Amino acid sequence: MAVAGCVADDVGPINVLSTEVGHPSPTYIPDTADDGSTVVGLAFSGGGTRAAAFSYGVLRALDDIVIDERPKRRTLIDDIRMISGASGGAVAAAYFGYKGRDGYRDFRERFLTQNAEADLRVSISPVNLVRAYYGGVNDRSGFARWLNDHLFGGATFKALHRPNGPIVWINASDIYNRTPFLFTYDTFAALCSDLDKVRLADAVAASAAVPIVFAPIVVSATSPHCGYRRPQWLSLALEDRNASLRLKAYASALDSYQNADPLDYVKLLDGGLTDNIGVTGFTLERSAAGTPYGPLSPSAAVRLTTLIFIVADAGSDSDVSWAKSLHGPRAAELLDAVASTTLAASVRDEFDALTLAVSQWKGELVRYRCGLPASAVSAYRGSAAGWNCRDVRLVVQHLSFADVDPAVQAKLNEIPTRLRLPIDQVDLAIEAGRKAIEVNPDIKVAVAAIRARAGVRPTAITTAAAD
Repeated sequence: MAVAGCVADDVGPINVLSTEVGHPSPTYIPDTADDGSTVVGLAFSGGGTRAAAFSYGVLRALDDIVIDERPKRRTLIDDIRMISGASGGAVAAAYFGYKGRDGYRDFRERFLTQNAEADLRVSISPVNLVRAYYGGVNDRSGFARWLNDHLFGGATFKALHRPNGPIVWINASDIYNRTPFLFTYDTFAALCSDLDKVRLADAVAASAAVPIVFAPIVVSATSPHCGYRRPQWLSLALEDRNASLRLKAYASALDSYQNADPLDYVKLLDGGLTDNIGVTGFTLERSAAGTPYGPLSPSAAVRLTTLIFIVADAGSDSDVSWAKSLHGPRAAELLDAVASTTLAASVRDEFDALTLAVSQWKGELVRYRCGLPASAVSAYRGSAAGWNCRDVRLVVQHLSFADVDPAVQAKLNEIPTRLRLPIDQVDLAIEAGRKAIEVNPDIKVAVAAIRARAGVRPTAITTAAAD
């Protein structure tokens, strides 16, 4: 009995089963509120509060870049149509989706400078060692409750249905299927559940559930008969021998929620285990689209001139002082090196997959646009005058600590992966995010072209000091 009392018991399930099937994921990302010529996508990496602060710095930098002045002032942040996050980056992504472009700016005060470890068990004690043995030291009564009480105020995914709001992808890892777990309507429809009833805090906590430190967050898969039918993309992915392994694995995972007898509960851990830079949402959407323009609508694909997709990667370099010695690394250093090596390789693979997907997508977009009759172009954008079917720029950029001054980078690499940081380290990471945007040459070129098209006076990309 004493041992049982040490087991983390508040682990879920975080969903409510229903006899009515939930609605599917939207076919397209939301259209912009302006002329649709610019679309911004963001993916925020894991890395605790360090990653959340770096991501916030990127957001503030985008908020400072004016791209239009008539009929009203607009910045790049107004054109964010998709935002994704894993682990620490999921906190920033979810908060932006929840509060929107006018409400996210208090994120520094509401989260970054707070002690999000206040309710966590962090001591090394016999009781916590027993908890670790049984799956994890902390459960939902720790970080999830803190997020719910201090940041999201009990909000569920339904709160993300805001006018002109972006699509938000929160990434966790399904450790039964060994695949990414995306908090999407398609995922929860397969679970006979309604995503709109899932708390944002639980999704973010699942995305940040570092193994052993946290017990897995549980989603019930004891599916009642809810009339679920596979979406077309899922059936095609399972049947197509040539479908990408990434898409096929994700489709198989969703199918298992309905058809795998041993699977009663899905166990979720840190999104960084399967995708630490949070790009799975977009790459899967593109793979599953089945059209040359998805996840854009046909109209948005015609109106598009510039798409900027930014990956904000707050990964830090490990201490490799052992490389100067004939012997070593020691056990602790070796474990850190193994984890860092695996993570770095995964990040490279994920980013390469993203750039390949976008490159292929551009070719398909151009062929689609150039194959349209003038009447269709006029219907989609109001007029075909001055339209060039090949005039579309897709910019994909990986921002990291390597983009700042080496002396600053060295300090950034000393910031631990924690949910509580000193204010000076928080502000250092925020400023690094700002600076990474400011100095990026490809973003500069893209912004100059957007401004020229809108008739905005050319200016350098500069950002204010961190708040």
